[in-house]
Amino acid sequence: MKENSITRKHLVYSLLTGLLIGAIAGTPIGWVTHRAYAEQRFAKNLICREQNRNQPEAVVQSICGSRF
Repeated sequence: MKENSITRKHLVYSLLTGLLIGAIAGTPIGWVTHRAYAEQRFAKNLICREQNRNQPEAVVQSICGSRF
């Protein structure tokens, strides 16, 4: 019975395949997650600014932070 041994070439191809699949799957997931986080942060900032709309801009920025 012939035994199949794992060679360095196979390991490199497996690593490259895993990296490629990870990049293809990870990029959209990261983009969607970042976008959701940015929208949530923006909404919280707008709510804080609305709650403190009668304050001067310097006070609002110290309470709510920057818009960006």
